[in-house]
Amino acid sequence: MIAVELIKMLRRPRTWLIVGMLIALPTLVAVLLAITDLGPRPGTGPPFLSAVLSDGTLFPLAALGVVLPLLLPIAVAVLGGDAIAGESQTGTLRYLLVRPVGRAHLLLAKLLTVVAFVLLAVLLVAAVSYAEGRLLLGRAPAAGTVSLSGSTLSQQELAWRTALALGYVIISMLGVAAVALFFSTLTRSSIGAALGTVGLLVASTVLLGLDAANALHPFLPTRYWLAFVDLFRDPVLWRDVLRGLVVQLGYLTVFTLAAWANFGTKDIDD
Repeated sequence: MIAVELIKMLRRPRTWLIVGMLIALPTLVAVLLAITDLGPRPGTGPPFLSAVLSDGTLFPLAALGVVLPLLLPIAVAVLGGDAIAGESQTGTLRYLLVRPVGRAHLLLAKLLTVVAFVLLAVLLVAAVSYAEGRLLLGRAPAAGTVSLSGSTLSQQELAWRTALALGYVIISMLGVAAVALFFSTLTRSSIGAALGTVGLLVASTVLLGLDAANALHPFLPTRYWLAFVDLFRDPVLWRDVLRGLVVQLGYLTVFTLAAWANFGTKDIDD
């Protein structure tokens, strides 16, 4: 079942259209930076975007900073929202469950398919952005990359910190995937499930800008999305990174269990 769902995901034109859109925005940014040679002032705009004119190897991180706040979560919401609701909407869900496949197994297969999409999207965005950064933007200084703290990072240090950042972004999207999967078990409309997920993320972003909601800030799903920036300080500031991991794993656990509880008792004929 898991292999079937993965192959189905890879064969769908929609999957590659979404990945293409995720790659297109950083590509446009890279071309504009290369043509104009004008970047945002340090400390403004997406993380690392001000530094890529002098060090193109940082562009994968800037690309993640560009797609993470909006495009990537929407993509995950669309895929996750379609997981169960899409099958129900097209009338194929009951036929899937006619097979000797338990509901928990089907739900796990759908969740792993969304996780596979997140892996695919993040790695492709990073790989294409790295090539664009090397070709279009500044070359890395011979002495090494300058960290956000002003110290110099060797290529080995930059590589493992970048790998950690990619892993952190992937885990950050797992919470979104679980929320979308839960909404997908509540409705027969994949659009409704995606909009419900996006609505929750928008509400989280709004609350982050509201001082009256300070007590809620540490628990909001979008609070620590950009904490991967702290991996490029010297020394690494682990506090927000670890908090972000705990929050996302919490959302992943709670909403996956909620999806399982709801789907396990759901009337497929309704």
